[in-house]
Amino acid sequence: MTSPQARAVALPLLALLLVAAVLGLQVGNGGGDFVPTASADPCTPRAVQSAATGIDALSEEIVLLGLDGAACRLGVSRESLLLSIVQDQRPPGTVDAVRGGLQDAVGRLDRENRLPKASVLADEAIGLSDLSGFVKVALRAIPDRLIDSQLDTGEVLGRAVRAIDVAQLLDNLNDPGLLQRSVQDAVVQAARDEIVDRVRTLF
Repeated sequence: MTSPQARAVALPLLALLLVAAVLGLQVGNGGGDFVPTASADPCTPRAVQSAATGIDALSEEIVLLGLDGAACRLGVSRESLLLSIVQDQRPPGTVDAVRGGLQDAVGRLDRENRLPKASVLADEAIGLSDLSGFVKVALRAIPDRLIDSQLDTGEVLGRAVRAIDVAQLLDNLNDPGLLQRSVQDAVVQAARDEIVDRVRTLF
């Protein structure tokens, strides 16, 4: 049986060996220069995938791509853009850049055929709306093929993004962690409103 004195010596030694092994792997894989990771180029298209579903997932992708687009338009990194917004030191043209970035994001997803059919979004938007149960049932009775033939998802989302008051949204932000969520919530709400309004015109 191992004595308490032996364990007292062995445990720190084992910890030291584990730390040395981890550091060895880090250095061996190029991590020994301690150079900070450079900010990603916001003008370089990147793959964005959400763990969420439905309108939430779609809006998250639009916001991430949109903020990249805004940073690219302003010639700054995305991190610098976020910091300037929450510190109320945003560069001139930030509002237009964010709005344009969001619109560009919708356009990119549309070109890449990554937007869901309008009927898919409509069902979720109707369910999350504050309409009466009777109206929801009536709207959901509209055939999907009719909704898809009359509503173009890219156009609907484009109008939704244009309807967002970006200036007011940015003025009310003071936490970098809230920026993405706040813009995303605005996109979700605008998309729901736009989809429900358009579907009601078919009824």
